[in-house]
Amino acid sequence: MGKLSGSKNVCSSKSRVKFDTRTVRTWVLPLLMRIGVGDYPTKAGRIIGLSRQHTWYYVRKLEECRLVRREKRSNVVFYELTEESKNLLTLCEGTIFPARLYRFDKCQVAYEIIAEGLVPENFRKVEMTNWTALLGTELGVRVRKTTRSWIVHVEVIRGRNPIEVTNLAMNLANRVRDALVSKYGCVLGDGRVVAGEMAVEDPVASLFGRYFTVRTDKRKIDHSWSVGELEHLQRDAVIEYLQMPERVRNIELQVGALRGELSKLTMALSKTENLKNVDASTESKSQIDRDYVS
Repeated sequence: MGKLSGSKNVCSSKSRVKFDTRTVRTWVLPLLMRIGVGDYPTKAGRIIGLSRQHTWYYVRKLEECRLVRREKRSNVVFYELTEESKNLLTLCEGTIFPARLYRFDKCQVAYEIIAEGLVPENFRKVEMTNWTALLGTELGVRVRKTTRSWIVHVEVIRGRNPIEVTNLAMNLANRVRDALVSKYGCVLGDGRVVAGEMAVEDPVASLFGRYFTVRTDKRKIDHSWSVGELEHLQRDAVIEYLQMPERVRNIELQVGALRGELSKLTMALSKTENLKNVDASTESKSQIDRDYVS
């Protein structure tokens, strides 16, 4: 396995499959990560912004590298990572890219209908509360049409921070919007997020979530989506969480300064104790001398 920082070969020389370093960072590693969490290649490529053609090109090359394994179960084809690719992602975590702890669940992006277009014939009518909607898929993504807007139900998105996952969700939703406009001739406004849950995956939440749920007014830990997660229920809780690294750093600096002051105090006390011992010894010697003279 060649090193990503030096060599541009991400697999053995025998396979003769080479990727540009920028391609590895931008497309190959994110594609591996999406396949690793269970996404089918087409869905994985759609989420990270790859065309269908480029997605399957990289998947075939990754199979040649023995980084992706193709299996057929009950006439259904599955793709999964090999041990080598799992080790590769583990080595890259925190070096090539920071840990992807944030997850955006149940995200819905609404686009106001400015001008109606053709009515989709292959959508099914769904009875909602006191109203109806048309439900279907576009580019493999679930969409819903109401009398006022088109709503895109974005798949689960993972990323390194809230801004990244939000941008990935909006990019996917915007591509679906463009496909709807081109296909049905409608005019849609800008998208806005109308629903969604931002979760933080971490080892503590995974451990706690296996056995019980912890919930406060600000946060909760549970095991939904088969992954332990930490959810922030209030805006100030999100701010506190984001400020945590800086607070920990300040505490470490304060503890370091306190240790320095304690060291100085210990040295001063030691000197004082030594002076007392010297004074006591001198006084004892003087008393002995007086007794000898008398």
